[in-house]
Amino acid sequence: MDRIDRLPAEITWAESDSVALVSGGNSGIGFEITRQLLDRGIAVWIGARDLKKGRRAALELGPAAHVVQLDVTDPSSVAAAVERIGELDILVNNAGVNPGGEDILGTGIEQLRTAYETNVFGLIAVTQGFLPALRRSAHPRIVNVSSGLGSLTRTASPNPSSTNVIGYSASKAALNMLTVQLARLLSDTSIKVNSAAPGYTATALNGFRGTQTIPEGAVEAVRLALLPDDGPTGSFSESAGPVPW
Repeated sequence: MDRIDRLPAEITWAESDSVALVSGGNSGIGFEITRQLLDRGIAVWIGARDLKKGRRAALELGPAAHVVQLDVTDPSSVAAAVERIGELDILVNNAGVNPGGEDILGTGIEQLRTAYETNVFGLIAVTQGFLPALRRSAHPRIVNVSSGLGSLTRTASPNPSSTNVIGYSASKAALNMLTVQLARLLSDTSIKVNSAAPGYTATALNGFRGTQTIPEGAVEAVRLALLPDDGPTGSFSESAGPVPW
């Protein structure tokens, strides 16, 4: 099955007033997630640190794309975005950074802090801010964009990935723990919380060395954003299927 074919052709619960937020939605995989959600009738807010870049992206994507200034590491920016957007049905925590570094001996503490500030603490801040709105939604979804590099099982395998970036990988493993904990906390609600691994996609984070196209890399996050009401929660998956924790 082609990766794009994993997307549902029709989302029965999606209404014309369904609203999504994609953090870091003005470029890369975030931009493509936004485009694919728009194609399926969802109005999307592009969360962008640089408002000018966000406006350019929204202009390219059309009238159903809106833009809000959102720096996930800035509490005042997060609070303002919550106030600006109001009601929300889908939250895609896509904003992420790879500050560089190598293994645990070749990575500086500041690089680790940078990774965690955006990939972990920023995700928590945005999720906490929008949780009240998601609780009011009829079909709420939270998608945390993770990475196969955040899989402890894969990293511990006899033939792990040759990529060794401790800051990025450790922060994505922490993100996966947040997914599991939040899914458990919200298990008595209709909110579904899942982690999506894009796969090795050619983006600025890896110097465009990835073997997948950006549209392919966006597929799993979009699928999880549009899960039916009987879909899973607390899962970690990629376009090929489940990813081991």
